This record gives sequence, C-alpha cells and structure tokens, in this order.
Amino acid sequence: MTQVYVALLGEGTAVWRPVQARSLGDGVYELLGAMDLGEEWEFKPGQSVFCEQHVFPSGQSGLVARRPIEA
Repeated sequence: MTQVYVALLGEGTAVWRPVQARSLGDGVYELLGAMDLGEEWEFKPGQSVFCEQHVFPSGQSGLVARRPIEA
C-alpha cells in the first residue's frame, strides 16, 4: 500500500486528500477506499491513475494523481 494525494474538486483552493493506493507498476496506482460524504475527488476510488512526485507549499512532498489510465 502507498499513500497518494488526489485533488478535491469544488473547494475554491487547492486541497489534496491522502488516499491509500496499490502500486500497479510504472507510476500507475489503483485508488482504494471510499470518498467521504460531501467530497468530490478528481479521480474515483477503484480508478487507476498515473502519479508523480509533487512538492506542496508546506515543503512536504508526495505522490499526486495526475491523469487516469484508460482500460
């Protein structure tokens, strides 16, 4: 299991949700878990996404979901 960050939509500013994910190799991860009530993630649980390292304004870095992988 790996933690990746998924953008939350409709927040008015950049907000990232830490999400558990399973590595599928080559930078691709399957998002696990469920969205909290009232949240809208850029990518949905169960979806496979390409992730890249990102440095947040706080200086913390982590994997961020960037684009979906088409089945």
